[in-house]
Parts: sequence; C-alpha cells; structure tokens
Amino acid sequence: MAFHWKLDPQELFVERYPQMVGTGLPAADVDGARAAIADMWADAPSGWVHEWSRLGAKYARAGEHRLAALAYGWAKFPTLADAAKRAALTRQVDQYLLAAPDFGIDFERIMVEAADRGARVEVPVHLLTPPGWSSTDPVLIASGGVDSWKMDLHALFADLAVRTGLRVLAFDIPGTGETNAPLSADTGYDVVRALIDRARTLGGGPVAHLGISMGGYYAARSGLAGEVDAAIVLGGPVERSFDPDRTWAFGMRGIVGNALGFDSEPTDVELTRRMSDFTLRQWLDRDRNAPMLVLNGADDIHIPRADTLVFEGRRDTDVHLLPDTGHCAITKLPEATRLMVDWLTHTAHW
Repeated sequence: MAFHWKLDPQELFVERYPQMVGTGLPAADVDGARAAIADMWADAPSGWVHEWSRLGAKYARAGEHRLAALAYGWAKFPTLADAAKRAALTRQVDQYLLAAPDFGIDFERIMVEAADRGARVEVPVHLLTPPGWSSTDPVLIASGGVDSWKMDLHALFADLAVRTGLRVLAFDIPGTGETNAPLSADTGYDVVRALIDRARTLGGGPVAHLGISMGGYYAARSGLAGEVDAAIVLGGPVERSFDPDRTWAFGMRGIVGNALGFDSEPTDVELTRRMSDFTLRQWLDRDRNAPMLVLNGADDIHIPRADTLVFEGRRDTDVHLLPDTGHCAITKLPEATRLMVDWLTHTAHW
C-alpha cells in the first residue's frame, strides 16, 4: 500500500540540504544532484531516485561504500512509494553491510520478532557496540522518524555509542524502512515494546530509548509509561502535532500518509481521524515517567513548541528548546548531541 503525491523535489533540497551534507555527503555531489533533479517520481534521467542512485553507483564502483549507502538512502527518500524506491533501499542495505568492516565499531545485524495485529513480524535491527562495552552495561535503542531511518542516521548512532559507552540497537519505526508493520499508535508500539524487551536481554538490564522526529513519539510514550529506564525525545510529536488544524509542509502529508498505510493521498478528515489516536495526553496526565530529556529546535515548522514545552516542570525531566534552528535541531546537531551525551552519562541517574 503506497502512493505518489504532488511534490516538488527542489523544496526537499531547501529543507534537507543541511541533513544531506551533515551526514557526510560531499557538498559538491549534493549540489550536482540538486541541479540534475527535476522530477520526484520518474525513474529516469532527472528523476529523484535515478539521479541519487547514479551517485550511489559511482561511490560503489569506487569502493566508497559508506557514501554509497548514504546516496542510496536519499534515493529511497522520502518513502517507499514504488518499486524503484524499494530497490534503492535494497541497494542501501547492501552498501551499508559492505561498509560495516570500516565502521570502527563492532557491528551486528540481527532479527527481532514482534507482534503486529495478531501476526508475527521480523524486524531487522543493527547493534553498534563500542570498545569496552560489557554485558553488564545498559543498551540504548534508537530510531529516526518517518523518512530518516537507521542507516541514514548511522553516524549519529555510532557517535553516541562511542561517546557514551552504551550499546546501541538501531531500528526503523513501524511504517518505515525495513520494519514491515504500519505506523500506528497501539500496534506500532507493540513492535517498539518487543524491541525494548529484546534490548534487556542484550545488556545488563537497563534500557534507554532515543527517538528522533516521529521516533520521538514512541520514545516519549515509553518514557512517560516508565517502560524504559531513560528516554530522549528529539523533535518528537506528542500532542499538539496531532491537532485537526495542523498544517503539513515539505511533503509531510504524503510521507505520513504512506507510513500510515494509505494507498492514496488521504483527505484532511481521513488523516485527522487516524492521527488523533496518537495523542499522548493520557500519559502526560500521569506522574510515573522515567528520567527524560526532551529537546528540539525552537523554529521547527513540523512540531509545535508546545510539544516540547509541555514537559517543563515534570519530575526527572530536562527540557531544551534550542534557538535559531529547526526540526530536530539539525543545523545545531553537534550541540544537541552534546546535550544527549552529557545527559546519558551524567544526568539520567539510571
């Protein structure tokens, strides 16, 4: 179940350029793709998936597998809406695994079984284990959101593993990437709960949860419910993001619609009805949360400030709204990463 929708690829470059170069792609190559791309969906010259895949193939031929994985990651962006996008994801996995020996950190790809609406699904996850980690140390489960997934965020997750000494279990949230279960409030969380349970078997017991963007929704829920021992929410939607009058920018309506499992672009009414189930108000009204760090950019056009500031005053909760940056503080990611590292190593008290 997937669909195309009207989307100007140049608008995506406006928003995502800092992320493209910030995750390691050479700016000159990103500029070249930007100049070449004129269509979002055509699998042909000047098409998004074609041009990014051509760049990925160039890197692969040169043996630059890490860069190839990044380029194929942008080829499949922002959602697996057709066969060409799915093929790009397959190529990304292949190149990522070829790059693994040079990660500088122990890497393992495993499958975790989870429940999905009465059925069982296998979720591919990546374990990143830093030097010196022992089986008595905690584990950090970590995910991106609806359009940036575990391999796209590898550099951040590996950096966190090395700087905190925690083993990282990286995964794609339901409705995205390699997780073959639709995005949902309840059954989607069942998948996340299975990953939390598995993480407890991989270390000494304590588990922290980092969620970025829509992944932050699941981290907020696990933290508020006390199902993990610490939670970090970076740019996560919590309550006001699911209001009926919210607006959608930079293709997010179609991205979220695909993740939710629609087979055509949803109407405002259809999207509002489905998204209203996600509000975490019932969890915010309880006083039982694990230690939490909640942060975002003050100028986020996707997530209202209220979804960060609503955590102010909660016990065992630190809140940071970083000025002069947007969604997930992407242009100030080093500062956001420092806050996360310091909190995990000195403040969480877990």
